[in-house]
Amino acid sequence: MKTKKVILKNESGLHARPASEIAKIASKYQSTINLIVNGKTINAKSILNIMSAGIKFSSEIEIQCNGEDEKSALLELETAFENNFGE
Repeated sequence: MKTKKVILKNESGLHARPASEIAKIASKYQSTINLIVNGKTINAKSILNIMSAGIKFSSEIEIQCNGEDEKSALLELETAFENNFGE
């Protein structure tokens, strides 16, 4: 299992567009991918789960990837967070 903590830099939080971007990236991989925020574990492949978590600006998020392609999944998600999902 690979994990990485990131800080959400999007001022509007994880709204529909970044949530769909996370789910799109996560769905490309076979690994189980979760986001852990405020003690809640969220399935990163589900847009609805991500949006319903109400993740706000400057929240600390732990990305957790477990499976055969965990390294590349974690790297791509980490890059997306660093680039603010292109916003």
